[in-house]
Parts: sequence; structure tokens; C-alpha cells
Amino acid sequence: MDGFLSWWQHLPEHMDPVIFQIGSFRLQYYGLMYIVAFAFTYFLALYRIKHEDRFQMNVEQLQGLMTAMILGLIIGARLGYVVFYNLPYYLSHPLEIILPFEFSGGFRFTGITGMSYHGGLIGVVIGTIIFGRKNDLAFFHMADLIVPCIPLGYTFGRLGNFINGELYGRLTTHPIGMFFPLALGAGRRHPSQLYEAFFEGIVLFMVLWTVKKRVTTQGAILGLYLMGYGLVRFFIEYARQPDAHLGFVFFSFSMGQLLCLTMILAGAMLLIVLRSNRKNA
Repeated sequence: MDGFLSWWQHLPEHMDPVIFQIGSFRLQYYGLMYIVAFAFTYFLALYRIKHEDRFQMNVEQLQGLMTAMILGLIIGARLGYVVFYNLPYYLSHPLEIILPFEFSGGFRFTGITGMSYHGGLIGVVIGTIIFGRKNDLAFFHMADLIVPCIPLGYTFGRLGNFINGELYGRLTTHPIGMFFPLALGAGRRHPSQLYEAFFEGIVLFMVLWTVKKRVTTQGAILGLYLMGYGLVRFFIEYARQPDAHLGFVFFSFSMGQLLCLTMILAGAMLLIVLRSNRKNA
């Protein structure tokens, strides 16, 4: 047992985030995991189109929707990080929002660093709305199709974070804690990426995939998703290390928790409005 615990606790120190490198080109697990996540979402949605008659979309429309969602995700996640997590810095360094270089303290290549889930969610919603208007597809109809397919992708994304050794958790004395090389200070930390991979990914996917046929009100599955993800992420944030430059932004709440509370409220309000509209119909 001691041997297993030692292996587990030191596992992040032995993981190489790079799959292979040719010259300056590097293929990392992080990027690969996101490709796998998008693929799972697409093929699950494709399965639903072929097996559930209520979705009046063809393969070409689904591919266009996925493209719009991915673009919205990338743009929204980046802008969300800028606005929610580090706005004063980027107001002083606006070029770093879109360019993969750091200009403060010299000029060096950094890549695009800093992405926000909640910003990505907003971007996906906007991208879906724009695509729907251009293709005469109702937003809630597309949401009913896509939403139950999305959470499983989070599992792969969070595994990518884990292999990268980023977004690690807070210090803990519990044996489940791990030593993350990128963490400042000595001590074991919660593998919060794995908590998120399991609860935001597998558990939320199983719940939404199970109830998707029982939820008959169009758009209600989106409300359930917002509340479900927000609730799970809110509690996992207690084990996740807050951003060093932000810390706790409101009492003992992190920025992620405040954004998750907003998600929960938005999901609840959506369900209330949909229920009210259904009664008045």
C-alpha cells in the first residue's frame, strides 16, 4: 500500500506533457485531449441525429454548428480570462490579448496563456445563436441536441490539465494529495483536475444523458446543465487553488465560485421562465 501511495503522490512529477517533438514543433497531450473532446461531442450529437427523430438537422448543419461553437469557445475563453481574471493587466498590455508574446520586461514568446471556462461558455452561446440565425435553426432546438453531449468532453480536457500539471488544488495532508512540480511551495495538493474530470465530465454526462428523453420542454436541458455544472464546479473550487494574482475575491469565494453561482442562478431562472411560458401556452 505504501508503494502505491508513493507512486500516486509523485505521479505528476513523472508525467511528460509532450507526446513527441520534431524541431520546434511539439504535440502535447493537452491539445490532443481537446481534439478528442470535440470529437466525442460531435459523434454523440451525430448519433442523436440519426436515432432521435425530433432533431431536424443534417450532418452538414451539425458540422457547421460545431465549427461555430469551437470558434466561439476559443474566442470567448480567451476574452473571458482577460475580463474575469486579469483585466487591469491586459488594459495595460492589450496586444498580449491576441498575440502569443509578452512585452512587459522584454520581448519573449509565451503562447496564448489564460483561458476561462465561463468565457468559453458565453462564446459558445453567442456562436450558436449566430449560426442559428444564419441557418434558420432555433437556439433551444440546437441546445437540446448538443448539451447532453458536451460534459464527457470535459473529462478529456481536465485530464489534459492534469498531465500539464496546471490548475492543481490546494494544499492537503490527505493521502490523495499529489506533488505538482509547477506548484509554489512544498506539500501535497488536491488533484482537483481529476475531481473535475470525474464530476463535471463523467457524472454530469451520465445524469444529462439519462434524463434527456424525459425532459420534454425545449430548452430545459440547458437550464439543468447550467445548474448542474455550476453546482459541481462550485464545490470543487474549495479544493482548487485560486489564481495567485486574484486569491479570494469575495470573502472566501474564488472568482470561479462567483461565476458558478451566476450559472446556477441563470439556469434556475431559465427553468422558471420556460415553465411559466408552458403554463401560459
